[in-house]
Amino acid sequence: MMYALVENNEIIKYLNGNKGITIGEYQYPKSIFTLWTEEERNAIGVYSVTIDTTNKQDEAYYINTDITYAYANGAVTGSYGTPTAKSLDDTLYTAQDETDGLIPEGKSVGDVAIEGLKSQKIRIIKQQAAGLLAPTDWHVVKASEVANYSVPVNISAYRADVRAKSNEMEGQINACTTVDELAALYIYTNTGTDENPNITRPLAEFPEEI
Repeated sequence: MMYALVENNEIIKYLNGNKGITIGEYQYPKSIFTLWTEEERNAIGVYSVTIDTTNKQDEAYYINTDITYAYANGAVTGSYGTPTAKSLDDTLYTAQDETDGLIPEGKSVGDVAIEGLKSQKIRIIKQQAAGLLAPTDWHVVKASEVANYSVPVNISAYRADVRAKSNEMEGQINACTTVDELAALYIYTNTGTDENPNITRPLAEFPEEI
């Protein structure tokens, strides 16, 4: 819990409640933060801080502002400002970046400077697909090296399904035009009942491992 000392309707300092406090000529022990009521603390100018998270968004998709604190109507509230959506698309190095010397060695104009959300999500999907395919890669290698060996039908079907689902998910992600659309792809809901749940999300799912 965070507290604030208020004098003349202005916040003077912030307190974490782990030690006593001196207000004017009076010294108060830290027990005021655990044993006193809120009304008793308010009487000496100490208020519990309430955080208003109305504007706070998922940090995976938005950049939230710092919290600003204010005293009004007998309460101290910390609030977030309007968040900024992260970029869906990659930010590329520009000719101006080159002029300003901002392009690191090994990079050039047109290369990715900051990866956008779409690229981040797609990279994760590709990694997941590679991880699912890896255990059966030896079948493909063996089939290419041993003349009388063929990849089992169920393995071939599974590997094709993994790739198809990966491509489907990438397509869904690339089709998003807003951050909220992208976030919604990952939200699971129960379209069944409590007795027979059916937990699904809009984004496609990889097949079960074999």
